[in-house]
This record gives sequence, C-alpha cells and structure tokens, in this order.
Amino acid sequence: MKTERVGFAICGSFCTHDRILSELEKITREYATVIPILSEISAVTNTRFGEAEAFVEKVEAITGRKAWKDIPSVEPIGPQGLLDVLVIAPCTGNTIAKLANGITDTAVTMAAKAHLRNGRPVVIAMASNDGLSGGAKNIGELLVRKNYYFVPFGQDNALAKPCSLMADFTLISATVEEAMQGRQLQPLLLG
Repeated sequence: MKTERVGFAICGSFCTHDRILSELEKITREYATVIPILSEISAVTNTRFGEAEAFVEKVEAITGRKAWKDIPSVEPIGPQGLLDVLVIAPCTGNTIAKLANGITDTAVTMAAKAHLRNGRPVVIAMASNDGLSGGAKNIGELLVRKNYYFVPFGQDNALAKPCSLMADFTLISATVEEAMQGRQLQPLLLG
C-alpha cells in the first residue's frame, strides 16, 4: 500500500456521487491514508440521488475515517502539512470559480488553499454544466496555475448539454500518480 496521504474532497454534483464512491474505493485500496472532505452542501443536502446522511455514512465506511465537513476541520491541512495530494472529485463549476478567484468559503476551497500553501498538488475531477460557457475562463485560469492538475475531461453529452464538461473519473488514480511527479496526465482533452 502506498504511503502518500490523500485528501479526497467531494462537492455537490450529486448525479456523479455513485461513480465517485467507486473511485474513492479504488483510492482507499491503493493508499493507506485517505481523508474524506465534504463540502457543506454535499454533507447535508437530500436530493433525488439520495439522502445526505446515507452518503456521509458510505464515505466514512469506505475510508474508515470521519469526514471533515467544515472550515475549522480542514484549516490545519496547511500548517500541519497533513496531505501529500488533494483530490477534488467531483469538482463543480462553482468550486472551480471559487478556486480561480481565491474564494475560501467552504470546507473544500479552504482545504485547497491550506494544501496549496505547501506547494503540493491539487487534482481536479470536474463536473460542470457550464464548462464551455461561463465556467470556461475559470477552468483556463486553473489550467495555467502551478500545482493544479486536471483529470482528463471532455463533453459528457454534447447534443443535450453542449456546454457541459465531465472528467473521466476512472482516471483519478492515474492523474494522482502523475501529479505527485509534477506532471499532467495526458491527453487532457478527451474526444
């Protein structure tokens, strides 16, 4: 088992949560330390995709750890150097916009800010309905910043949702491996 410490932050793209849980299981089989971090919205919102309490329980059962769900829980990531890599999956367009503009008002954005102060990689697995419209400039901003790495992505339904972008979540682990070596997994854009 690998010894690097992985933070796995989950945002509120609720329709992707089942796929994300599968990838979280893979990561926990590979790495000895996986710390779950939930956005406040993903931790408390019941949707047609499931109940929040059940989702939190699944995340905690997979990782064997209590989820960090607020800013005070994640702030020590930076000063104490708690992580080697931070994964944000799914990373919504809202979270990408906040990261691009230096806004740290959620557990996930604070985790990223705290982690980045140590010059360590943040892996973004996006799920954004406006990635090719209003969110494009924010994605572009993070693509050129040091220590941000993207899970390869493409249009997930070009006809019905022409502006929507989605990462290939099955590439999270491979992206993490490359990011820890300071490299972006290629190809970045999926056809």
